[in-house]
Amino acid sequence: MIRVAIADDHQLVRAGFRALLASEPDIDVVAEASGGQALLEAIRRKNVDVALLDIRTPDGDGLWTTEQIAADPSLRDVRVIIVTTFELDEYVARAIRAGASGFLVKDTEPVELIRAVRVVAAGDALLSPGITRRLLERAAAGLRDEHDPARMAGLTERETEVLRLVGHGLTNDEIGAQLFLSPLTAKTHVSRIMQKLHARDRVQLVVTAYESGLVAPGWQ
Repeated sequence: MIRVAIADDHQLVRAGFRALLASEPDIDVVAEASGGQALLEAIRRKNVDVALLDIRTPDGDGLWTTEQIAADPSLRDVRVIIVTTFELDEYVARAIRAGASGFLVKDTEPVELIRAVRVVAAGDALLSPGITRRLLERAAAGLRDEHDPARMAGLTERETEVLRLVGHGLTNDEIGAQLFLSPLTAKTHVSRIMQKLHARDRVQLVVTAYESGLVAPGWQ
């Protein structure tokens, strides 16, 4: 069972999300709040797998709440999906850096919301189809401006190539097929890269791929 918490300052939106997700046999909405602070307190009391956060809420917005979740070792397994009205928000790059596993716009099809919860609960990044890739592409120039080359120094040539493919949104199976590796070996490479780069999840690896220029805007 995937346990979900919802934060949105519009009660009708929360009710809609709750009804949609609760209708699925493998999803249970265990907490909801109008603001980030209240939701954070609820998350700390309950065993939550996925937090669905509006990027703009009173009493701690989605960015602040994401940062608090990522900074708390006891919440390391909580995955965050940011929900926003806009496809590009001034806080998006910071939210991704803070540990958000994906983004959705509020007019997303219901099936995509359900899929998003399942994807991030499984530990994967919500990259495509969806909004995260487009947001990263638009923010790519700014990300490269902040790139620290020293972060990449510890990666081997093979790990750098794996990171590039992660940046393109490939799964472990797809990476293995492209590099003639077993899926388990590809997964091991990804895990080692995450350890070396101190990345919370695959989304942060994608950010690093953009920062370093391994992935350029407009890739197909």
